[in-house]
Amino acid sequence: MGEKAPDFTLVDTALKPRALKEFLGKTTVLAFYPAAFTGVCTKEMCTFRDSLAQLNSAGAQVVAISADTPFSNKAFAERNALTFPVLSDYNREAIRAFGVAFPDLAGLKGLTVAKRAVFILDGKGVVRYA
Repeated sequence: MGEKAPDFTLVDTALKPRALKEFLGKTTVLAFYPAAFTGVCTKEMCTFRDSLAQLNSAGAQVVAISADTPFSNKAFAERNALTFPVLSDYNREAIRAFGVAFPDLAGLKGLTVAKRAVFILDGKGVVRYA
């Protein structure tokens, strides 16, 4: 904590590149999750969705990140009415840069996903909570 967050550019559900710098200027909650359509991840993202008005009124925004493809993330976001950006880290670059890589998920050698993790960045991109 107290260090600048690693920079990244990931694609959203519309395949649009989204860079961390685009989200700076206000408090940003980066929510890494292991897998779309799983019970706990769905509950977690829906909790963010349901708390979004409160977070926004406090000057914060939510950005979700997973190793799922942008196509899976799009279906996941649509099914759960997620209105915040859901980014695909299919190359696992941000997941590794933030130190939240979870290798060999469920014993499947080579399947690396994100650990469930939340980082709160201040408006300048400094990590204030991990």
